[in-house]
Amino acid sequence: MERSTTELTIEYINEHPYIKRCLQKGIINYSSLARMIAKDLGIEKKTSNEAILIAARRFQEKLKKELNNEQKIRELLTHSEISIQNKMHVFILEKNSNLDVLEGLQKKIGQEGGISFVLEGSDNYTIIIQEKYASFVKSELDHKLIRSHQHCALINFKSPKEIEELTGVLAYLTSLFAENGVNIIEFLSCWRDTLFIVDAKDVQKALTFLNF
Repeated sequence: MERSTTELTIEYINEHPYIKRCLQKGIINYSSLARMIAKDLGIEKKTSNEAILIAARRFQEKLKKELNNEQKIRELLTHSEISIQNKMHVFILEKNSNLDVLEGLQKKIGQEGGISFVLEGSDNYTIIIQEKYASFVKSELDHKLIRSHQHCALINFKSPKEIEELTGVLAYLTSLFAENGVNIIEFLSCWRDTLFIVDAKDVQKALTFLNF
């Protein structure tokens, strides 16, 4: 079934966050946008620029409502706290790794007041620990290692409890990383805590756009 010009236009805008952001804020040239969408999608001969322009304008009305929600999100985030833990290491292990070893590692780290997270994926375990414990993983589970990331940092974004009642907070935070060119190596959330694992070299940049 052939999709309509409106559907194609909305899909294109959603797939290009920078365009979507400019459209949302009303700082885009609609005629130029319509020409670009028609050219990129190869639909110049199937539809008119005017049809794309109308679809974009209508979509912008919807995005304006999302902008109001964004203002609520930013207000919530002004009451959040950020903490940084440097020298973190991420290991991705095969799913058939020895769970006794993983549990023993977490117990050891917990007793020493360290930081560790074990995430279970469909075909792997992801371990996030401080670098000082990395040698233990390498010695015990190196044969199960899929890949690892060293020289990482953990950014803990601790928000007010109202975060669970406001739609789009996590989407907004992750979009900031993408828009500023900071790769999220791993991500997890635990109620008020939103945790991002990034390359240590990107921490200072991240703190600039997470400063509400």
